[in-house]
Formats: sequence, C-alpha cells, structure tokens
Amino acid sequence: MIHVKVEQLLLSNVGFAIILKSLEDDRALPIVIGAAEAQAIAIFINKVDMPRPLTHDLLKNMLDFLECRLTKIEIHNLDNGTFYANLVLEQDGKNLQMDARPSDSIALALRCNAQIYVAESVMDEAGIVMSEENSEDLGQSIDDLNLHDESDSKTPLDKLQEDLSKAVEDERYEDAAKLRDEITRWKKTHTDN
Repeated sequence: MIHVKVEQLLLSNVGFAIILKSLEDDRALPIVIGAAEAQAIAIFINKVDMPRPLTHDLLKNMLDFLECRLTKIEIHNLDNGTFYANLVLEQDGKNLQMDARPSDSIALALRCNAQIYVAESVMDEAGIVMSEENSEDLGQSIDDLNLHDESDSKTPLDKLQEDLSKAVEDERYEDAAKLRDEITRWKKTHTDN
C-alpha cells in the first residue's frame, strides 16, 4: 500500500476530482467524485464552520461515541472504472474493515485524522506522474470556486421554489398548490426544533 495525502480538490471537465498524492514518489491518483462529497471535503479543508453537523461529521461523532477509531482507509481495487475502498476501524482491540466509497472514506479520514492508502496495483493502473506542468492543467482548484454557485448546488428547496414560481407564471395553479404543500413539508422535515 502507498501512503497518500489529499493534494488538491479540483473542478475538471468531467466534474469534481480529488488528487491523492503519494508520499513516496511523484505519482498521484485522480478520482472523480460527486458534488456533495466534494463539498463535504472542501468544507473541512477550508475550515468552514457549519451550524449543524454534516453527514461525515455525524459519522465521526458516532465513531467517537462508540469508542471506535478509524485508523486508516485503503483504496484497494479498481474495477470497470469504479474505485473500491475499505474503512479500517479499531474497537476494543479488534480491527474491523468496512466497505465504503472512496469519496466518503476520504471525507471521513480527514475528519478523523486517519491515514489514506492506495494499493500499488490501483496506482499502477490509474495513477499519473505529477509535475508542475500537469498539475496546473488538471482543473480549477476548489479554493477558487464559489461553493454556493447557483449552477451546480441548488438545494432541493431552491428547486421547489423555482418550480412553484414557474407554475404560477404558467397559471398551473393545481401544480402550484402541490408544490406549495411540498415546500411546506420540506421545511418541516428540514428545520431543527
């Protein structure tokens, strides 16, 4: 296994990508991840304070509560373009492994200060050699992105309200009433009491 660190979080032409840089040589592993996972990683890296715990914060809190420690994650396989990872946990002196997506594993590893490893075979198959020239061409750094850009991060509530406005504008009042009710339900289930 190759010990790696999170080198960059990028916006590339295929979406968000995380670059895991080897601590042993100039190789790096780019992994395309979803917008939600990219945002969770960016929030942690940029030390953004959130009023309530996000999913990965909740998972870390649960591990702490259960006195279970995430010691490392291992990105161990690549099959048909899909990466596979394991969480390696320690509880009561026992080591446990749990299958998880690499993006979730990385977001959790950062919060738990756990080591990140990549199998040699995965790095051989999908890794790239990092140089100053190609690191600039990989994409736009997440530090330069607006995490609340309307084009790619509308909340479900924003989308519902947009649909409601459109329905009223088009005089589809029955649809508008349904959307209004859906907005009310959404607000009730997503507001802390």
